[in-house]
Amino acid sequence: MRTRLSGRSEYAAAAIAVLGALLAVATLAGCQQKAPHIVLSAAGQQLSVEVARTEAERAHGLMGRRDLGPRDGMIFVFDRDDHLTFWMKDTPTPLSIAFVSAEGKVLEITDMEPFSEKIIRSRLSARFALEMRQGAFTDLSIREGDTILFPAGFP
Repeated sequence: MRTRLSGRSEYAAAAIAVLGALLAVATLAGCQQKAPHIVLSAAGQQLSVEVARTEAERAHGLMGRRDLGPRDGMIFVFDRDDHLTFWMKDTPTPLSIAFVSAEGKVLEITDMEPFSEKIIRSRLSARFALEMRQGAFTDLSIREGDTILFPAGFP
């Protein structure tokens, strides 16, 4: 049996629906907050990167991100050297990834395609992975074999 709501009840139901939608948007916005930033140096360039240390931060990475500046990125920190694997599912921005040793040596740079589920695996064991917009490493003259300088106390 269906009943008609009074004018006030309809208004209250609509207000609750709007508040629920706003809460959902606010929650999603909170999930997309940027991680802490550090400044790295490589090839004489300063890079402002977010740090992904936890499993959850690494799993989320740059998913959904569309606004990555020419010197911005994310560095993924791992507890030990390993062959690292990444993919681009749910990531709309074309990225390049540099696999980096514990000493900061750039071991490999690879381009990744938006929304791809292709697994990208480092050829060598690495401690870090640095993602930037596609072509940024080339634009900034950062090459395999270069050294990335980390701030004191990092990681």
